[in-house]
Order: sequence, then C-alpha cells, then structure tokens
Amino acid sequence: MSQGKNRDEDGRCWLRACSLVVGDDTGQGLELSALRVTFNTKKGDVETPNSAEINVYNLSEETASRIQREFTQVVLSAGYEGNVGLIFRGNIRQVRTWRENGVDTVLAILAADGDRAYNFATVNTTLAAGSKPEDRVKVCQGAMTAKGTGAGHTPSLGGQPLPRGKVMYGMARAYMRDEARVTDTDWSIQDGKMQMVPRRGYLPGEAVLLTHETGLVGTPEQTQEGVNVRALLNPLLRVGGRIRLDNKSVKAMQSPLKAAAGQRPARLDDDGVYRILKVEFVGDTRGNDWYADMLCIGIDDTSKIPLDQVR
Repeated sequence: MSQGKNRDEDGRCWLRACSLVVGDDTGQGLELSALRVTFNTKKGDVETPNSAEINVYNLSEETASRIQREFTQVVLSAGYEGNVGLIFRGNIRQVRTWRENGVDTVLAILAADGDRAYNFATVNTTLAAGSKPEDRVKVCQGAMTAKGTGAGHTPSLGGQPLPRGKVMYGMARAYMRDEARVTDTDWSIQDGKMQMVPRRGYLPGEAVLLTHETGLVGTPEQTQEGVNVRALLNPLLRVGGRIRLDNKSVKAMQSPLKAAAGQRPARLDDDGVYRILKVEFVGDTRGNDWYADMLCIGIDDTSKIPLDQVR
C-alpha cells in the first residue's frame, strides 16, 4: 500500500494511502500502488453496473503484458491513514497502453462492477405457492453469486404470499427490477455485492458528518436533483449510506423567474441528513486529486427522485 502526504483545503497535512491489486479469478495478483496511480470511479444507486477508470504509470513491459493477458479482477482501496477502505471492486473489461508526454508510459484499466452477473445471471426455477419477495430475491441472489456477485445488504421486504406457484425463467436482473418495484426499494451492485435499500431509507451505520473540519470541500449546492457535495476521499461514503450537513452551509438553488414543472429545487432535509445517491471517487497518488463528489437527497425525499435522474 502506497502512502503520501497531502494538504487539505485548510493547509493541514494528511497521510493518504492507496492499494491497487489486479488479479485473476483465483485471487492471485499483483499490488501496483508503489507506482503512480490515478483513478475515477463512478457509483450510483441504479441497477446498471458501476465503473472505474484506473491509470498506472511506468510499469515494466513484462508486467503490463501480464496484466493484459492474465488478470481479470481489480480491487482498489484508498483513504487516509486510519481510515482506508474498499472504494471499488470489479471485472477488468479493457486494458490499453500508451506513452504520455513522450516520456511516461500509462497502462489504463477500464473495469465494471458486477457486469457478469448483470449481463449473464439467469434464473430457471419454480417456487411453490406462498412465496414472498424475499424468496424470489434469494433465487436471484443465487444466480448472481454463480456469476461472481455475492449477497449484500437486504432489508425486510415484507409482502403478501402468492396464492399460486411462481415460475421464474429469464434474466435475474429483470426479476430484481420487479421485486424492487413492488417492495419500494432500489437494487444495485456495489463492490461485488448485490444490495437493496428502501427508497425511504438507507444502509445501516452512522451518518458521516461533513464539515470543513471533517473533510467537506467547498460549498454544497442545492439543485433540482439533490445536493451536490464534494469532500476529501473517505471510503465510508457509500451509495445508500448517509451524510450529515449543516444546512446553513448549503448554497440554495436560484429559482428561474418562469419555473416550468419539475424545475423546483430538491428540498433540504430538516435534520441535515442526506442519503447518497451517487458518489465518484477521484484520486492521484502523486497529485492533488483526492476527492469524493456526491449527489445526495434528503432522507424524507428519497422516494420522490426518479432513478433516471442519477444514471
């Protein structure tokens, strides 16, 4: 794991840390973070797979060739000393190499999280009369586990038992979409695990307090879609998790003079607690970038945001 010093917005020194491991399906791999690494991960509360673009500088030709030929998985962890955690796990989809500035060589990795399960997991079974949403979700989880995506957080789904047997045949993602709709939840794949979160709820765990003393960068801004927030990179910032802001620090959206339908700003949460709908981690182990950019929505407003607004 590489470490390096960085100064936050107030000039204080933090010790950053990063681990990048590329490996094969058996778990054997290489740690690459001793070199310069840049990354941009995109994660959202939607069913389509998350993605990451990762660049590694000045690898040997032998190692670069081995990555292109042998390795299929990537695991990226980052943060600050004392708070380092997983920020992306996924399948390598493409590897490219080029020379930058005529001097440095770059190996670029494009990866997707859970794309094998999303694209290829299928179900073919019949459930007896009396099945509930939880039973049907477990069938889909089993199919996705067979394609490399494990079971993550799932809340109590409730629902009435079906009076007749249920035939399940087709893509697991289509059945997950149906179950999410009838249980008022969002489903997604996060770091190799399928999770479901109530649309009016959030993942278990404490809200991450964000102030200028605890990692908030710049000024949060209210928009039609939610509140845009930038913070220093923190692996505790998870899709479906919560942050806590002082609403006085949020820049209110300017309303147009002739507002059309749907142009109203997202409501600020009365308690300053917001659910993370989208988070992008941007980092450079030899540069200045070390941020988390988020789109958040008030906890009691989560059921009112169309999913296509955060795709």
